Amino acid sequence: MRPGRDRLAGLVEVDETFIGGEEHGLRGWRQPGKKVLTGIAVEISEPKGIGRCRMAVLADASAATLGPFVAGNVEPGSRVITDGWVGYNGLASRGYAHERRNQKAAARRGEDPGDLLPAVHRVASLCKRWLLGTHQGRVDPAHLQAYLNEFAFRFNRRHSRSRGLVSTACWISQPGTTPSATTTSSPSGSHATCRRSAGAPAIRPAWTAPPRPGPGEPLKCSSSSHSA
Repeated sequence: MRPGRDRLAGLVEVDETFIGGEEHGLRGWRQPGKKVLTGIAVEISEPKGIGRCRMAVLADASAATLGPFVAGNVEPGSRVITDGWVGYNGLASRGYAHERRNQKAAARRGEDPGDLLPAVHRVASLCKRWLLGTHQGRVDPAHLQAYLNEFAFRFNRRHSRSRGLVSTACWISQPGTTPSATTTSSPSGSHATCRRSAGAPAIRPAWTAPPRPGPGEPLKCSSSSHSA
């Protein structure tokens, strides 16, 4: 993720969810160590559609945590839509046009509470499906944040025509590699490079065709029992 990346702007949905896997012997899907609270902000494209997203591991769902999460990922002056949780109480004082959507009131009216924040719920569902089978036991927040960054990077570039901009965390997909301190320049910013860790197996180079013989040269065969 580019440190100086632009924050979300315009119409933005914000919510929090729990991400993680089941662990034998623990009861309650919100039990500490079993799942990690994650903040999600999703940009709504006009007239319709989903734009960019931002995701981050949260220490808790208090105003002291949710306020900085929104401020760090959404431009001031944007219209921010949340549910009725009290943790979002201070957004108006931070310069946002805060719109609350009460899920309990929607349920009393016979409406589906999940339809109040459709974009952020869809992104959360896609992320959980993408992580399916990865975090089955206790979740390390730092490890999960790396995956959240990777998901957001890929999601935000899902329409990119350049395959080189689809993924930046190459050390996740290649066992035996670690992120290097050096970076390389690219059209979308600086991206980490990879280096092979000590003792890790070397990555097989891509296959290249043998050189073609020149005019008048005999054809060569890989078997010694055949001649050109």
